[in-house]
Amino acid sequence: MTQTPPPSGGAPWPPVDDETGRDTEQRPFGARGPEQPAPRTRREAREQAERHGHENPLAWHEDASAPGTARKRQQPPKKKRRWLRTLIVTVVILALFGGAGAFVWNTFQPQVQKLLSLTESKDYTGSGSGKATIVIKDGQNGGDVATTLHKAGVTKTFDAFYDLLLKTEPAPVFQPGVYGLKKKMSARSALSALEDPKNKLTRTVVIPEGTSEKSILASVSKTTKIPLAELQKAAAAPSAFGVPSQAKTLEGFLFPATYTFDPGVNAHDAIKTMVDRAFQALDDDGVPVAKRWDTVVLASVVQLEAGPNQADFGKIARVFRNRLDAGMPLQSDATVAYGTGKSSVFTTDAQRNDASNPYNTYAHTGLPVGPIGNPGDVAIKAALNPTPGSWLYFVTVNLKTGQTEFSTTLDQHEAAVQKLHHWCAESAANDAYCN
Repeated sequence: MTQTPPPSGGAPWPPVDDETGRDTEQRPFGARGPEQPAPRTRREAREQAERHGHENPLAWHEDASAPGTARKRQQPPKKKRRWLRTLIVTVVILALFGGAGAFVWNTFQPQVQKLLSLTESKDYTGSGSGKATIVIKDGQNGGDVATTLHKAGVTKTFDAFYDLLLKTEPAPVFQPGVYGLKKKMSARSALSALEDPKNKLTRTVVIPEGTSEKSILASVSKTTKIPLAELQKAAAAPSAFGVPSQAKTLEGFLFPATYTFDPGVNAHDAIKTMVDRAFQALDDDGVPVAKRWDTVVLASVVQLEAGPNQADFGKIARVFRNRLDAGMPLQSDATVAYGTGKSSVFTTDAQRNDASNPYNTYAHTGLPVGPIGNPGDVAIKAALNPTPGSWLYFVTVNLKTGQTEFSTTLDQHEAAVQKLHHWCAESAANDAYCN
């Protein structure tokens, strides 16, 4: 048995057998010596190693089955891996605040966000604040609405609203129009607001068939708050809206319909909306561009002369067409009244004899010099395709119901006119219609 000197700085080696090289001290397996029990925890093992000047037994290990092999480093414990990650995060943050911050962020943004676990919410919370106005147009889908909300600052992201739509059953149906919402709304709040009719900003005006340009401009002004003078000034240049060259005004080309104008609409755009709608109706009804003027003029007369019975529109148009073809004056009281600036069923002898009135179709043959109102679809179709017949006269014999009699001879017509006078005289209640 020999005693080998210990390594410098280490504890003395125990006695070993010269032949076997084994420790001759009789100790239990795994013991550190009779005075030290086996460590029960990592901490005890580390403290014993420090007392004897050994390396940390947890940081290194030796492969006993392969003498002479190099010591191999164990994997750092989880605590050290967490510390290492924190160090990397710190370095990244310092880089972001340094001169290279912009480059690092732009180049490694996805990686940095993943590393820092910056999973920022794609949605706002709450019902928002401030004001935002959005427009939903006819034909737009959910994706279009989601884009509109995001661009207006209502929702935080496109996905926040669109993902909500995909999860909502039944699928929401959006009505075209202008809506008053708020900035920074949650997707759920924005959807609820769009479905609430109270948030739809309505500037709606209803224009009945036969309404004159003067009355239409007044109604639009009242609804949109556009000064009437601005509307009148814009309407004074009809050529700017593409109407036929014969038109001296926009009469006949402001189509009767229900309009909802956007907030802030100006005079020109409001008028253009109505004129474009008239062109659409003429095209839909099959009116050639070359026939627009004559068709609209005749349709305007039919519209004001006809009663509530739409079946009579084609017959009345036929009466006027037959008289035009025969070279007879139209003899329409509605045109005479329009020329005087009044609206009346009856006209006087003096009014019918006044040739200075260019709309007097008793004194002048052919169509009047222009439309006398704004006709609707039924009147336009009637003027384009009158009902077949040989009638030359018509008169409404009951102004309350619109009952009208059509005649081919003057005698028949005069008998029908007497029926009208009788109806007006038979009851005081009928005075309101006859006067």
